[in-house]
Amino acid sequence: MNLSNLIKRIIIILRHYFSIGGDKASENDIVESIRKNVEFKGANLWILVFAIFLASIGLNINSTAIVIGAMLISPLMGPIMGIGLGVGIYDFGLIKKASRNLLVAIIISISASTFYFLLTPFTEAQSELLARTTPTIWDVFIALFGGLAGIIAGSSKEKGNVIPGVAIATALMPPLCTAGYAIANANFLFFMGAIYLFFINSVFICLATFLVVRILKFNPIEFVNQKVETKIKRYIYGIIVIAIIPSIYLAYRIVNRSIFEQNARRFIQNELSFAQTEIISKNFKLQLGNKSIEITLIGKPVDSLLINNAKEKLSKYNLAGAKLIVRQSNFNNANEITKIKSGIIEDLYKKNDLIIKSKDEKIGFLENELSKIENTKLPIEDITKEALAEHPNISEFSINRGILYLAKSNSFDTVLIAYIDFKKRPSALEIERLNSWLKVRAKSERIKLILK
Repeated sequence: MNLSNLIKRIIIILRHYFSIGGDKASENDIVESIRKNVEFKGANLWILVFAIFLASIGLNINSTAIVIGAMLISPLMGPIMGIGLGVGIYDFGLIKKASRNLLVAIIISISASTFYFLLTPFTEAQSELLARTTPTIWDVFIALFGGLAGIIAGSSKEKGNVIPGVAIATALMPPLCTAGYAIANANFLFFMGAIYLFFINSVFICLATFLVVRILKFNPIEFVNQKVETKIKRYIYGIIVIAIIPSIYLAYRIVNRSIFEQNARRFIQNELSFAQTEIISKNFKLQLGNKSIEITLIGKPVDSLLINNAKEKLSKYNLAGAKLIVRQSNFNNANEITKIKSGIIEDLYKKNDLIIKSKDEKIGFLENELSKIENTKLPIEDITKEALAEHPNISEFSINRGILYLAKSNSFDTVLIAYIDFKKRPSALEIERLNSWLKVRAKSERIKLILK
């Protein structure tokens, strides 16, 4: 068998396995199926609204499961695939109808999510929400490949469970919810990032639909001349370029920042490790080409000569031009002390953030740490001596700060806990007088007496 015959045989085998026309449904069935999902009214509209609220809640409480559930029930892919089909078969009526319905869906989605985020008491941007504010070239590929999978599945007789998977992968719903969050919180950058991500997803799902429709050679509804066809293609190419260029730039920035931070960590680990000195915080900045590495040290002061030697090795780690800022403890400088304290708090939070899951646990943890610090400020010995002098009936006395758990409200509170053992049973008046005195002396209205 010569090379030419071998290549022909390989092509035949590949066509046999990769042909998408073998199990293709009838063209009329495919077109009608897509047309049916273009319309937004009645049940479809209510499903969209409920899906938007679900996705908004999921983004708000940072629940991936809820966001995925909202994407599964969202009907947003219908009009987007309708536009792609309309362009592919030159059905300008379908293009107008699908575009109009997509616009209605976008307005309703953003309005509903804005309404939710205006009412919710939780306004902090969580990681699930932030992920929808910086689209990159990878989102382009996700939308394109997801759209290809969706239209190929939609054009086959056995559709399987591909469409739900495409809905999750391309994530049309969350960007619109993020846009609503941005409006509710007056964050223009979040809004632009979210809308751009939705634009990318929509354009490349349309493109995927258009490509598959052309590959399967669907019959055109309206026959157009060569001039009109060329004009349509130019529009398509123009929109694709507009969608891709910003995403490539954003992807470049993310990759560049990731490489910079990786090199900076290697530099710190290898060149800034000193005996009896601890790095308590590090911060990397990359803005408009300006690079800086800021670290905070505590412990034995590091000689400036060693730091200068480290600076000279920046280029070895591809960090040429980066500015190295090293802060050390200097107890004669109030500003430096503040920076050191800030570094300690930041490092303490980061180290414990992995094991602290809920906001209540974080609050409890921070209150516990605060109580430890405040315990050193409480004049326990003086209060004890004065209590014994004022109340000779006391045989044992102890006072300290503690965290009190309130089961009714499922919350924590910081209180002063006073343990008192009397020589003989005290009167109610004596207990009341002691309680009032402790509040004044300890400067706290939150005192819990434990009497024996």
